[in-house]
Amino acid sequence: MFIKGLVKTGEYFDSVTLMIAGRELSARPGVSDAAVVMGTPENRSILKSSGLLCPEFAKSGDADLLIAVKSADEKSAVTALSEVETLLKNIRKNGKTQGVSSPKSLEGALKVLPQANMAVISVAGKYAGEAAMNALRQGLHVMLFSDNVSLETEIELKRFAQSRGLLVMGPDCGTAIINGVPLAFANVVNRGSIGIVAAAGTGLQEVSSIISNEGAGISQAIGTGGRDVKKEVGGIMFLEGLKALADDESTKVIVLISKPPHAEVLKKLSAAVQGISKPIVAMFLGADPETIRDMTVASTLEEAALVAVALAQEKSPEAARQKIQNRDKELSELAATESSKLQKSQRFIRGLFSGGTFCGEAQSIFRGMLSEVHSNAPLSPFKTLADAWKSEGHTVVDLGEDAFTVGRPHPMIDFSLRNRRIQDEATDPETAVILLDVVLGYGSNLDPAGELGPTITAAKKTAKAAGRHLIFVCSVTGTEEDPQVRSKVAETLKAAGALVLPTNAAAAKFATCVVKGLKRT
Repeated sequence: MFIKGLVKTGEYFDSVTLMIAGRELSARPGVSDAAVVMGTPENRSILKSSGLLCPEFAKSGDADLLIAVKSADEKSAVTALSEVETLLKNIRKNGKTQGVSSPKSLEGALKVLPQANMAVISVAGKYAGEAAMNALRQGLHVMLFSDNVSLETEIELKRFAQSRGLLVMGPDCGTAIINGVPLAFANVVNRGSIGIVAAAGTGLQEVSSIISNEGAGISQAIGTGGRDVKKEVGGIMFLEGLKALADDESTKVIVLISKPPHAEVLKKLSAAVQGISKPIVAMFLGADPETIRDMTVASTLEEAALVAVALAQEKSPEAARQKIQNRDKELSELAATESSKLQKSQRFIRGLFSGGTFCGEAQSIFRGMLSEVHSNAPLSPFKTLADAWKSEGHTVVDLGEDAFTVGRPHPMIDFSLRNRRIQDEATDPETAVILLDVVLGYGSNLDPAGELGPTITAAKKTAKAAGRHLIFVCSVTGTEEDPQVRSKVAETLKAAGALVLPTNAAAAKFATCVVKGLKRT
């Protein structure tokens, strides 16, 4: 494999342009991987972990544009790099909107829209804190989409916002639904009486979509960013979000979603819920239920959503749990049938996730059922992959981690990397089940089934040619009102040969039943 780099000085392109350029370079003949990024320390670190940090970058700086290409031979790399300048200019030209005046500052935007009360910020991490503080000083709530914001800056912003009665959703907040408006990666859901506070973006999407698909609706869905529930931040915005929903007349039931909050944050939450009369459902991914006080505990995102719907409809949560148990029994029977079709060598689950929360939820379901699982984002007691690009035994991978996203759009947008990984897993004689999430909504790929379907069909053909039956199981997160239309996506995936289940939890449980049925795990 040949790796070659190019540095361009005095060039600036926005992150979307750079991601598109990286994707198009990766699609060039002979090119297996590519990245087009600014030369910040964070981007250099990611390039290094991805094996794309070239010697040519040694003397470059933050303001330099770094282009790296990995190819089968030198000629392919040189050819791809020679096309970069034209490629970037064409993307920039095509992306310009004609005849539309866009404010060039926050102050200019407020003159155009003086009634605005929220700013959505998506700039490079090193500038995001200043932009967010500027918005807060002008009395605006902030949704901070940017990542690579320092922990110290996050704490400063959130403490300042708290003192002004404002919310800071983020940094690295990818999902929110405010007054019925989906922001960033979010789904088109019914308005209703269930409010959500989440430190997990795809978790928020899954729960809000299930609630809507069950005929209930969302009052507000507040994202906080994943670090908010850690000790250092102290759950500042998680608690402020809870308070906001407690005071909101349209919210009758509250759902809390995150990885396990730090013990000190849990203590604050327990104290906060004492004064709230509304039912509160807590889904803290993989947490010990005994540590969660005065809240209705759910073990999966699906359970949290269905229990919340039951409470909103003044029904018993036990009926919702019984519904899941009945469904799981049916899945177990179907898994036994599928398991009988596998060859002796086929023993392992390979989960390829675009949503980090789904990767974590799958692992929490695997606990106690599978003896050993590997991941690039492992939950205790599972192991870290030695190489994120290569599976070991049962493997679940979060394709949204930095090693996979350098110079690329998020895997919910760009399926190219996951499609390549699917083909690799299909050639492995030990692969029994390929477990996938498909996330719909604004910001996500507009034709996920069109991109994923042919890959599934091709992978199944590859396995069949080798005398193996390969099982694909997918969950589809979204609603009928999403731009992609959930039912159409599901039907296309089924036609391609995948089993489509209603939730990520159902898909993970099914995959586990398949390999447990082999009695060779």
